Amino acid sequence: MLRLIDPTSVPALRRDAVDADTAAVAARIVGDVQRGGEAALRAHAERLGDLAPGAPLVVERDALQEAFEGLPAADQGVLLRTAERIRAFADAQRAALGPVEIPIPGGVAGLRYAPVERAGCYAPGGRHPLPSSVLMTAITARAAGVREVWVASPRPAPETLAAAYVAGADALLAVGGAQAIAALAYGAGPVPVCDAVVGPGNRWVTAAKQHVAGTVAIDMLAGPSELVVVADSTADPARVAADLLAQAEHDPDAVPILILMATSPEPFLAALEEQLLTLPTAAVAREALGNGFVTVVTEAAVAAGLCDRLAPEHLALHGPSAEELAPSLLHYGSLFVGEGAAEVLGDYGAGPNHTLPTGGTARSCGALSVATFLRVQTWMRLDDSRAALPMVADAVALARMEGLEAHARAAELRLDRSG
Repeated sequence: MLRLIDPTSVPALRRDAVDADTAAVAARIVGDVQRGGEAALRAHAERLGDLAPGAPLVVERDALQEAFEGLPAADQGVLLRTAERIRAFADAQRAALGPVEIPIPGGVAGLRYAPVERAGCYAPGGRHPLPSSVLMTAITARAAGVREVWVASPRPAPETLAAAYVAGADALLAVGGAQAIAALAYGAGPVPVCDAVVGPGNRWVTAAKQHVAGTVAIDMLAGPSELVVVADSTADPARVAADLLAQAEHDPDAVPILILMATSPEPFLAALEEQLLTLPTAAVAREALGNGFVTVVTEAAVAAGLCDRLAPEHLALHGPSAEELAPSLLHYGSLFVGEGAAEVLGDYGAGPNHTLPTGGTARSCGALSVATFLRVQTWMRLDDSRAALPMVADAVALARMEGLEAHARAAELRLDRSG
């Protein structure tokens, strides 16, 4: 159960994304796949139970379609509608990132956003199948304009395969863990080298992403799920408890936190206990509740300060007094304002992405978005060499200031041409 602590004792969520032992093992696996290709990938996948001996590594596009068509019509509809909401939000992001062009002396300079050519999107497949993660990552990559999209997920359920089809994936690698990340980053047999590798996963996945980050773009190093709920005295204890448990059931390492504004914790703790009695995932949720805490504050400014110090993955505001904090909050992965904006609606496709920074890293990075798959490419053109003279002269002077004579001479040649 959540422990009651004083506001002055609230710990930071900052933590290392990967421990040293996990990093070392993941690095060995990644190195094996980088050197050994398909044979090493298969060996690790079979050793760790991803694949039966001789089973295919890759599920092709036509098999993904078969999986979708084999689902009940109601499940197909859920995937299609959810995909459309995610796609609409991602398309709006892409439309907001247009080219820039400004005049410079004698010419023009600009930038454009160019998608990476190939992306690998990881979706966990351990305790529960997560087709939602397939939709969140692969659809966003397609909206960014990525030409080729691969999904990787161990022991993929039919729903996961169907989600990959709906999201527009070209194929699915039926392997997980560090070995899947290595295959996406370096290529292995039928799996091509990807330019970006994204998606949530366990500590082995996170460690592998950290290892390959110098080779490919990654989204973030995400750890166990976190939720901070800020509730005032009018908040519904049942809704607050339900939101906390929805995150707690993810993983025994999840971190549910409750910040109460001038109200007793007893009704909220009682609601948690009541709902745990009938929750099928109560064992996992109860263990996760032990990682979290509840604290009571008397001032809104204190609540806001605690939220910004924690910089949580998810931040939910219940009740009018809590909702008033929204404009002043600075650090969070995703914000849910009001009791109606349940955090699980963000998990399951209201539009914003559910792949979010954890461990306090929301202070420095944000959600997976189309920008994750885009590169900023700058350019310049000079048409009027005479108008460019002052800028070129400054370049010559700055180069000599730095002791780089070849730079200075290259710029001086442009002075000669414009003389």
